[in-house]
Amino acid sequence: MSNQILMPALSPTMTSGKIAKWLVTTGDQVCEGDLIAEVETDKATMEIEATGSGFITIILQGSDADDVAVDAIIADLSEEAVAVSSVPTPTACAPVVESKPASAPEKKTETNVAQDMPEVKVKASPLAKRLGHLLNIDVNKLQGSGVGGKVVKIDVVQAAGEVSEKPAPTALTSTVMGTPAATISNDFLKLLPAYENLPNSSMRKVIAGRLTSSARDIPHFNLLVDVEIDKLLSFRKDLNTRDGADYKISVNDLLIKACSVALKRVPDCNVSYTDDAILRFERSDISMAVSIEGGLITPIIKDAGSKGLAQISKESKDLAGRARDGKLMPEEFQGGTFTISNLGMMGIKSFNSIINPPQGAILSVGVGEQRAVVKDGALAIATVMSLNLAVDHRCIDGSTGAAFIKELKGLIEDPIALML
Repeated sequence: MSNQILMPALSPTMTSGKIAKWLVTTGDQVCEGDLIAEVETDKATMEIEATGSGFITIILQGSDADDVAVDAIIADLSEEAVAVSSVPTPTACAPVVESKPASAPEKKTETNVAQDMPEVKVKASPLAKRLGHLLNIDVNKLQGSGVGGKVVKIDVVQAAGEVSEKPAPTALTSTVMGTPAATISNDFLKLLPAYENLPNSSMRKVIAGRLTSSARDIPHFNLLVDVEIDKLLSFRKDLNTRDGADYKISVNDLLIKACSVALKRVPDCNVSYTDDAILRFERSDISMAVSIEGGLITPIIKDAGSKGLAQISKESKDLAGRARDGKLMPEEFQGGTFTISNLGMMGIKSFNSIINPPQGAILSVGVGEQRAVVKDGALAIATVMSLNLAVDHRCIDGSTGAAFIKELKGLIEDPIALML
């Protein structure tokens, strides 16, 4: 009996993916839950697991196969070994454990969360159990797609996507929309110099679609303000040079904290637009734009307003590092209520960002540089940074955006208020 292995939907928005690498070859024996391949989605590279036990009889989509549609057959799994000389003697797969997992040591780490996992009564792979605990998904309530109804990783990922969509009264109108194909005629190509053809990755296609729809369908307006950051830089230096400090807080970490506090003070800026209602969020989940190979990704500092600067610093460095390595989970970069895009480290003075839908606003951060300013009627020198807030006028009015910018400016120029 054979079992077809299909391209899984690793995120709610995924329609196709790329086989980055196979971890098995034809003839290999695999057990249900074993990792068999790495798949590149629109935002990250993720591992997929076998949904049954047996032998890989054929691989239909090789490594680097691009635009493989969700649910397309990528390989075949058989209960019988194939005629390959290198196949080892078959071994029995470990039985599925249905009881409560063994107790974990008291000490927790980022990779060990089994200690306080609830009892799982249904058949589920260890990875599905761990992921369900991290995403607050009750594995016992899921219908498994694995052999014998076993819950596997993809069941939990899909359930997480469905849960994230429930609070909205209707589907958000600011989602990816169809865009006209961008083409260049052959006649025009003949007029251009020699060029290299660089095929669009899945990530680049998604970025193009989302930003085109955002720029076209969302009525942006921008609010620009200059802020003096000398006190902020001094505050940062004092924190980083404290005795026993095991953190290194960046200016961006301070901005994340400042934005979360300003959003709490002006909650009407922490919103998203839908056709039926404006969604005003109870907490600020701050997305930070991170440049990675081939595109851009926005990992999220969740509930930033409740976290201290040391915790924000730790999370931001971890998320940015794993983003560049393509190791983020979908829930770590999908969502967010507000985005910060910082190009100051590249010397950019000021720029306009396109809103990351369905969020209602995005803050563009320029370089901090010494400029001439007027203080008490006299010229002086101060370190100044330009901030540019782009907002969705459907859900944020000019006076509301201005109130947010005013609060943010005050927090940056008097950073001790961040500790209150």
